[in-house]
Amino acid sequence: MNNIETPAGETLLAAVQSASALLPQKQPAAARLEDLEAGAETAFQAFRLAATPTSTWQTYARGLRYVCGWAQARFGEPLPVPTPPAVATQFVVDHFGLPVRDKAGRLTLTPVLPAALDQALVDSGFKSRLGPLKMSTIDHRLAILSWAHHEKNLVSPTEDPAVRRLLADCRKLALELGQAPKPKAAAPQDALDAMLATCDESLEGLRDRAVLLFGWSSGGRRRSEIANALVEDLEWLDERTAVFSMRQSKTGDTGPKPVVEDAAAALRAWLDRAGIRTGPLFRRLYRGGATLGGGLTPHSIGQIVKSRAELAGLVGDFAGHSLRRGFVTEAGANQLPLADTMAMTGHRTVKSVVRYGDAGALARSPAARLLAAGRKRRSPPDVG
Repeated sequence: MNNIETPAGETLLAAVQSASALLPQKQPAAARLEDLEAGAETAFQAFRLAATPTSTWQTYARGLRYVCGWAQARFGEPLPVPTPPAVATQFVVDHFGLPVRDKAGRLTLTPVLPAALDQALVDSGFKSRLGPLKMSTIDHRLAILSWAHHEKNLVSPTEDPAVRRLLADCRKLALELGQAPKPKAAAPQDALDAMLATCDESLEGLRDRAVLLFGWSSGGRRRSEIANALVEDLEWLDERTAVFSMRQSKTGDTGPKPVVEDAAAALRAWLDRAGIRTGPLFRRLYRGGATLGGGLTPHSIGQIVKSRAELAGLVGDFAGHSLRRGFVTEAGANQLPLADTMAMTGHRTVKSVVRYGDAGALARSPAARLLAAGRKRRSPPDVG
């Protein structure tokens, strides 16, 4: 991508070394303003890279790589920067398709991206499969392109009014075509209890019980937050009360989270049996669960939730995020104040936390039973 150098392309070591090079070995002469500005920019990039999760930079790099690969294949030259709105429009149309309605009003999409070009993108490893992309993927790729522009203080093509209207129309059509995002199944209290019932007193059972209760009761922690938790992040107030402080969170949430009652007891039982005193809170198990390994990965956390849900016979697509959705769902069902829920989950906006709710909680509300309530009110009294 022309003139776009992102932190994703720079290793942490190189960034830190660049910043360290700014430190004088001896008392320097008066620094020039332009040198100070260049040094400040280098240090800024080093801090940005270190403070942002590696997975985020990797995601940005993959997104930019795809857009650049598409542009090279489509136009025979590198993606221009700043990127014209017309190029962004072509990207959307190529990957979404051209909407067509028949006489009955049924909607279909006609491919626009040439078949040979689509095949070339797959053969080159830019795409995993032939065909259009989901609207959520298109939005994500363009959001990364927009980020790259903003990193260089350039105007993003997605800020063009025509491009914004096109994206809004495509999102509406995507919903009509059934492309609405399908969230992972929520694990409210009853589902959580069913998963806990599958955990025996083996070392693996103790670990999985602690993972489930810790992740759920401390506010629906994300997979990465559970995997990155350290023993040093816990402050024990008594045998059944601890306070967990996160070192890294997607939203920058650093507020302490309580771990109490059953969750605290399960956590202490796991740590005592495993003999863990420092380092990662949750570890891999080898040789049939008899040998302790290194810390779990976010993927491993998701697999624990998934496997326990399967053992419990739960229906739905369960994963690590099910704990977070389940906590919010249960909070809504119990009519907890939204501010209290957000303080636990770390959501920054009401819109964000509300969308994590589950239809099950809404189904239990009086509003969902309005029809039955009205019929009951109008029914004639029984005559004995």
